[in-house]
Amino acid sequence: QVQLVESGGGLVQAGGSLRLSCAASGRTFSSYDMGWFRQAPGKEREFVAAISSWSGGNLLYADSVKGRFTISRDNAKNTVYLQMNSLKPEDTAVYYCAAGSYGATHQRYNYGAWGQGTQVTVSS
Repeated sequence: QVQLVESGGGLVQAGGSLRLSCAASGRTFSSYDMGWFRQAPGKEREFVAAISSWSGGNLLYADSVKGRFTISRDNAKNTVYLQMNSLKPEDTAVYYCAAGSYGATHQRYNYGAWGQGTQVTVSS
């Protein structure tokens, strides 16, 4: 089972940028489809972005982040990234990365491994 550790969260002003990283253990990282989700206080966990396994040729974004966030992966470093630009206060949440084997999908149940999350706070 792959283990995931997120980093890169923090406090940023509206309009600013952050890059989240998710480091995975194991030698089979490249075979996993990877996703980012987020959960704001009092809300359900929601999909943010996903990237397919191997070359990452398939990308998927939530409408709320399309054009502002970019997901990418570096298989040599066993790491998936989420570049977040033009941040808004409504982006404030705990961000989780997840690994699965069912394609670049927005469905939470398609991901079997989850990290502990990293807090992102965007001030107005």
